[in-house]
Amino acid sequence: MSRGAPPLSNNKDTQRILIGEISSAHGVRGEVMVRAYTEQPESIASYGPLSDETGKRTFSLRVVRVTSKGIVARIAGVDDRNAAELLRGIKLYVSRDKLPETDAAEFYYADLIGLDAVSEDGGPIGKIVSVQNFGAGDLLELKPADGSATEFIPFEDRYVPAVDLPARRVVIVRPDVTGSENDETGEAEEEAEEDERS
Repeated sequence: MSRGAPPLSNNKDTQRILIGEISSAHGVRGEVMVRAYTEQPESIASYGPLSDETGKRTFSLRVVRVTSKGIVARIAGVDDRNAAELLRGIKLYVSRDKLPETDAAEFYYADLIGLDAVSEDGGPIGKIVSVQNFGAGDLLELKPADGSATEFIPFEDRYVPAVDLPARRVVIVRPDVTGSENDETGEAEEEAEEDERS
């Protein structure tokens, strides 16, 4: 993944990278709909056989077409809808060594999870425990060293100015915390009362 580029996710084994998921059966001839996490959706089939989360089952994909909902694909050995339905929800992984090397400002999720988070002066803050994207950009989930609740840090230069993979650490500048909506409402009510008194 990179700042602003489509992400690749990981599982607990950082040598295997999650690059897609079978979301549903499609049609009656055994085709499946696949949600691809590769930068170019159709390239998911270019990495050779993919494995499930356990690594025990493999799937050879052939892309039929790309749609707005995902990729329609055929899987070797799956010839009818019943067999395709059994694959719903299976996550598809590829060996890390089959993926291209990233550019200087690009990172796979697997590269970031587990990094120590430090402040700009090097003080410990916590650890990155996951990377999420809810539609508005990538977020690093930070587990603070003091044991408090996790928090999300936007994966942007101003909040994450440095990622040092060899040192297994990332520099974090926490966003300023603003008042809650209730606080703002309370302030507005106080101002209105003052206006009425004056």
